[in-house]
Amino acid sequence: MTITMKKITLALSLTLLITGCSKQPARTTQSEWAKGADLSWLSEMEHDGMLFYAPSATDGERTSEDCMSILSGMGMNAVRLRVWVNHSTGWSNLPDMLGLARRVANQGLRLMVDIHYSDFFADPQNQTIPAAWQAYDYPAMCTAVRNHTLEVLNALKDAGIEPEWVQIGNETPNGMLWPMAKVSKQLNDSANIQAWERYAGLTTAGYDAAKEVFEDITVIVHVDNAYERRDWFWQAMHEHGGKWDMIGLSHYPMMSAWNGGKSWQEMNELAEQNIRHLIRQWQCPVMVAEVGMYNGTSLSDTVMTDFVQRATAIDSCMGIFYWEPECYGEWRPQEYIPLGWGSYHMGAFSNDGAPTEVMRLLLSSDKQ
Repeated sequence: MTITMKKITLALSLTLLITGCSKQPARTTQSEWAKGADLSWLSEMEHDGMLFYAPSATDGERTSEDCMSILSGMGMNAVRLRVWVNHSTGWSNLPDMLGLARRVANQGLRLMVDIHYSDFFADPQNQTIPAAWQAYDYPAMCTAVRNHTLEVLNALKDAGIEPEWVQIGNETPNGMLWPMAKVSKQLNDSANIQAWERYAGLTTAGYDAAKEVFEDITVIVHVDNAYERRDWFWQAMHEHGGKWDMIGLSHYPMMSAWNGGKSWQEMNELAEQNIRHLIRQWQCPVMVAEVGMYNGTSLSDTVMTDFVQRATAIDSCMGIFYWEPECYGEWRPQEYIPLGWGSYHMGAFSNDGAPTEVMRLLLSSDKQ
């Protein structure tokens, strides 16, 4: 490497510390390793009469217990909760999230807040502007993102709850608040450049608001497909002034129909490679904010064992959260019914209401 190239590399490294990621990677300790679960449906399941049992319970002496207590007893140390702006059912709105967050705090667990900035699920195919924000121009949208972030986090602060992490958006590889900040890989397209400026600006509005309430909170930008190398996304975020402390990823290695027909072995290996690449490239830690396996299959145990071994061996991979493990049987949330959607079959509880082996494998994991 020439002296000139060394200077360029050093300048880039220094720049990354100023914008983009601000949390430098470090070796994760066992106490820092997050063994978590997204339990956002829990209050609705309890409302619908769903019961939960410890894995050691026998048929003759089964007494239902609190789901969080069961999982905490198995080693869970963190919970992720989503919050929508105003969904018609009321579930996953701020009051519902706040009620669950109080239970998380009472259990002595760490908390991740997943702000969707939508009235319903935000994901790579859906980033719908909340109904109340539909008429906003870009400056007003930045204000709305800021105010909503402040509202959510101040509600937690007023309740004496300090979240460790907050997501500014959920699975946003294509931006958020569409069509205003819908981005793509066409980085030289003028319209896309403007969209990137808006997306980065909206993310920064949420980032700055979060730091205003909790100075030490870790802000996550979250994308799907842990296996997919997306240098273009993070480079564009950086170039347009987007800020983050940690990269969040989703990983569903058994969904081959969604993942180009790749085997679970390929998915886990590629995810490991990408996590290591992101940590090295952006000098920041990575969290697996969502993972899911097909429920009730012995293969799921094998897939989880393999992935946990890979993730725990990466110094600055900070943990894994299972997405809605408490789901079992044919239960489905109220919002699925008018949509004609079926029940979620990637939970980690058996049909008798007890955690499965795949959940034990995750919650008993330790940093290598």
